[in-house]
Amino acid sequence: MLARIYQPARNAMQSGTAKTHHWVLEFAPASAREVDPLMGWTSSDDTQSQVRLRFDTKSAAIEYAEDHGLTYTVSEPKTRKPNIRPGGYGDNFATNRRAVWTH
Repeated sequence: MLARIYQPARNAMQSGTAKTHHWVLEFAPASAREVDPLMGWTSSDDTQSQVRLRFDTKSAAIEYAEDHGLTYTVSEPKTRKPNIRPGGYGDNFATNRRAVWTH
Protein backbone atom coordinates (compact mmCIF):
# COMPACT_ATOMS: atom_id res chain seq x y z
CA MET A 1 0.00 0.00 0.00
CA LEU A 2 1.34 3.39 -0.99
CA ALA A 3 1.54 6.18 1.59
CA ARG A 4 2.65 9.79 1.44
CA ILE A 5 4.51 11.50 4.28
CA TYR A 6 4.48 15.29 4.30
CA GLN A 7 4.38 18.35 6.51
CA PRO A 8 1.15 20.29 5.83
CA ALA A 9 1.32 23.84 4.54
CA ARG A 10 -0.23 26.75 6.39
CA ASN A 11 -3.82 27.74 5.80
CA ALA A 12 -4.14 30.16 2.88
CA MET A 13 -6.60 32.32 4.82
CA GLN A 14 -4.25 32.88 7.78
CA SER A 15 -0.77 34.26 8.19
CA GLY A 16 0.08 32.03 11.16
CA THR A 17 1.77 28.66 11.08
CA ALA A 18 -0.49 26.67 13.41
CA LYS A 19 -0.97 22.98 12.59
CA THR A 20 2.11 22.95 10.35
CA HIS A 21 4.69 21.63 12.80
CA HIS A 22 3.72 17.95 12.69
CA TRP A 23 4.12 15.34 9.96
CA VAL A 24 1.22 13.52 8.29
CA LEU A 25 1.11 10.01 6.86
CA GLU A 26 -1.72 9.72 4.33
CA PHE A 27 -2.67 6.65 2.29
CA ALA A 28 -3.14 6.87 -1.46
CA PRO A 29 -6.59 5.82 -2.72
CA ALA A 30 -6.66 2.18 -3.84
CA SER A 31 -9.82 2.47 -5.93
CA ALA A 32 -11.61 5.19 -7.82
CA ARG A 33 -14.64 6.95 -6.36
CA GLU A 34 -18.07 6.10 -7.73
CA VAL A 35 -21.20 8.23 -8.02
CA ASP A 36 -24.33 6.82 -6.38
CA PRO A 37 -27.05 6.78 -9.07
CA LEU A 38 -29.90 7.52 -6.66
CA MET A 39 -28.52 10.31 -4.48
CA GLY A 40 -25.57 11.53 -6.53
CA TRP A 41 -23.12 11.15 -3.63
CA THR A 42 -19.56 10.09 -4.28
CA SER A 43 -18.48 6.96 -2.46
CA SER A 44 -15.60 4.55 -2.32
CA ASP A 45 -14.92 1.07 -0.94
CA ASP A 46 -11.48 2.16 0.19
CA THR A 47 -11.56 3.12 3.88
CA GLN A 48 -7.78 3.64 4.11
CA SER A 49 -8.05 6.84 2.06
CA GLN A 50 -9.90 8.42 5.01
CA VAL A 51 -7.03 7.74 7.45
CA ARG A 52 -4.52 10.50 8.26
CA LEU A 53 -1.95 9.77 10.93
CA ARG A 54 -0.04 12.61 12.64
CA PHE A 55 3.50 12.32 13.96
CA ASP A 56 5.74 14.75 15.82
CA THR A 57 8.79 14.06 13.65
CA LYS A 58 9.52 12.87 10.14
CA SER A 59 11.60 9.98 11.45
CA ALA A 60 8.65 8.72 13.54
CA ALA A 61 6.42 8.68 10.45
CA ILE A 62 9.06 6.84 8.41
CA GLU A 63 9.60 4.34 11.21
CA TYR A 64 5.85 3.65 11.37
CA ALA A 65 5.66 3.09 7.61
CA GLU A 66 8.64 0.72 7.64
CA ASP A 67 7.31 -1.22 10.66
CA HIS A 68 3.99 -1.80 8.90
CA GLY A 69 5.51 -2.67 5.51
CA LEU A 70 4.21 0.38 3.67
CA THR A 71 5.84 1.84 0.59
CA TYR A 72 6.06 5.58 1.10
CA THR A 73 7.20 8.82 -0.46
CA VAL A 74 8.43 11.76 1.59
CA SER A 75 7.63 15.30 0.46
CA GLU A 76 9.96 17.85 2.04
CA PRO A 77 8.35 21.16 3.02
CA LYS A 78 9.31 24.42 1.38
CA THR A 79 10.58 26.91 3.93
CA ARG A 80 9.32 30.45 3.88
CA LYS A 81 10.96 33.61 5.09
CA PRO A 82 9.42 34.87 8.34
CA ASN A 83 7.53 38.14 8.02
CA ILE A 84 8.53 39.97 11.18
CA ARG A 85 8.10 43.72 11.32
CA PRO A 86 10.23 45.65 13.84
CA GLY A 87 7.28 47.41 15.49
CA GLY A 88 4.72 44.72 14.94
CA TYR A 89 1.02 45.21 14.32
CA GLY A 90 0.62 47.62 17.22
CA ASP A 91 2.95 50.08 15.51
CA ASN A 92 0.13 50.90 13.05
CA PHE A 93 -1.81 52.52 15.90
CA ALA A 94 1.04 54.14 17.86
CA THR A 95 0.42 57.66 19.17
CA ASN A 96 4.02 58.71 18.52
CA ARG A 97 3.86 57.79 14.84
CA ARG A 98 6.21 59.92 12.71
CA ALA A 99 4.88 59.02 9.27
CA VAL A 100 1.60 60.27 7.83
CA TRP A 101 -1.42 58.03 8.39
CA THR A 102 -2.07 56.49 4.99
CA HIS A 103 -5.07 54.28 5.64
